[in-house]
Amino acid sequence: MKSVLTILFSCLVLSSSAMAENFGIGGLSINTDNPGEVSQVIQILLVLTVLSLAPGLLIVMTSFTRIILVLAILRQALGMQQTPPNTVLVSLALFLTLFTMMPVINDMNQAAYTPYQAGEMSLPEAVEAAKVPLKRFMIYQTREEDLELMLSLSGQELPETLEQVSFIALVPAFMLSEMLTAFQIGFIIFLPFLLVDLVVAAILMSMGMLMVPPMMISLPIKLLLFVLIDGWNLITRALVGSFS
Repeated sequence: MKSVLTILFSCLVLSSSAMAENFGIGGLSINTDNPGEVSQVIQILLVLTVLSLAPGLLIVMTSFTRIILVLAILRQALGMQQTPPNTVLVSLALFLTLFTMMPVINDMNQAAYTPYQAGEMSLPEAVEAAKVPLKRFMIYQTREEDLELMLSLSGQELPETLEQVSFIALVPAFMLSEMLTAFQIGFIIFLPFLLVDLVVAAILMSMGMLMVPPMMISLPIKLLLFVLIDGWNLITRALVGSFS
């Protein structure tokens, strides 16, 4: 038993000494004696991690949540379950998100990315500078009630300035505010289509046509009404304008 433990201990010592000189990941050899090379590899791993989390960050920290919810509610109000398809709605939401977030992206580029590329800032300083325009956008779109709720749930005290608000409390508060705003816009969208459904159902009932589904008659009427008022233009203008 002692001999087995001695052999295992020797193997661990030898492997640790070998790893101290070179460390390999998937065929990539890293010389741990060179701190610059290790730092570069860590930066690459951090960038890959951020890229893998990019879809989630796009949803929780941009205008994507409000836009996709309103478009989904519009589809339900029209009475069409799969038209437009999810791919079309998500693509439209992505481009509208890019359009509404472009001022924030420009501010982040001027405040953080350009100085970092010019060597005027380190990476941590650039990250902190990039947070400022994004946090300003999120705070402007967040209700005070939602922010106070998340701060109280996290056990944090109310900050004296908005810049002191942490992202841990700001992100869920921002999402709650975005969902509430999307539901408010969706309620307004639902009203005219609900009125059409009620009128069609009342007419069919008065005519004794109880076996005819009201949706069969109301759906073409709602589509015609939506086209006549240029509904997509109105919805896009309302969504983009809600972030002004």
